[in-house]
Amino acid sequence: MNNSQSASYNAGQAKGQAQEKTGQMADKAGDMMQSAKKSVQEAGSQMKAKAQDAAEAVKNATGMNK
Repeated sequence: MNNSQSASYNAGQAKGQAQEKTGQMADKAGDMMQSAKKSVQEAGSQMKAKAQDAAEAVKNATGMNK
């Protein structure tokens, strides 16, 4: 293998490694986004439940729930 072939081989190796690293980073970013989405959905559900509880408490306190 001459110097030109060696340089081409090394460049190909570096490109392949960079692509693999990029793929891994994209996978991690996707996982993080899914986790964040789930957390936001859970927080929204909790807030909705608390708001419903508060509305029921107001109705009970004012006699509107009879």
